[in-house]
Amino acid sequence: MKRLLYFLVSRIFLINFFGAVIAVVLFIGIAYKWLDSYTNHGNTITVPDLRSMPFKRAETFLKDKSLRVKVADSSIFDISKPPGVVIEQDPAPGDKVKDNRTVYVSITRSAPPKIKFPDLEDVSYRQAEAMLNSYGLRTGKIVYKPDLCKNCVLSAGLNGRIINKGEELDKGSVIDLILGDGIGNTRIPVPDLLGLTLEEALFVLKGSGLNIGAMVFEGGIKDSMNAFISRQVPEALEDSEISQGESVDVYLSKEKP
Repeated sequence: MKRLLYFLVSRIFLINFFGAVIAVVLFIGIAYKWLDSYTNHGNTITVPDLRSMPFKRAETFLKDKSLRVKVADSSIFDISKPPGVVIEQDPAPGDKVKDNRTVYVSITRSAPPKIKFPDLEDVSYRQAEAMLNSYGLRTGKIVYKPDLCKNCVLSAGLNGRIINKGEELDKGSVIDLILGDGIGNTRIPVPDLLGLTLEEALFVLKGSGLNIGAMVFEGGIKDSMNAFISRQVPEALEDSEISQGESVDVYLSKEKP
């Protein structure tokens, strides 16, 4: 035991011991220094915003910043963006990363998917517009043609040709709509409403395919349906005609003219 104690406090042991400690400290210091240099400790790059940027441009842009880019998803279709545009990225814009880091992006697909054109015939314009949006289609020009059904879809067109229900189109196509003007092209004689009650006049107008227009009440009328037509516009003159779907304005009074 004494020999071991003498050895531990001997000059040779102490020199070797402290030499080993110094060697370990130097080794750890050098290792940390090498790791800092290898990982660029403390040196980071701010990830730029690539969204809405074409992929090819993003590649060149990141290369100049010592970053790489890779497509993670190219199946997304966005009607409002051209093909090949970045719409999502990981890491997010503003994140801090080491150089040579790969940024994964999702880009819009190069070719739009196909959809089957819906049945829009006799559908109202508002309903047709909603249906087109739900199918990923856009509303283009609106053209009116004579028809008694006002704002009803008579037909739909694409690039100057009529398209039919079930026809395959590119998603995002612009669809032109032909709507009824609510008037039609049939001309009929103006009916004579003078002396009729409003209730009778409405019956006559409906039977002729016409509508009631402005109603002007003259005097204190309590029961409008039993008020009498004292004047109408247009007047029921000889050879006077009006298109089906148009309106007739009337003046109403308590007394029969």
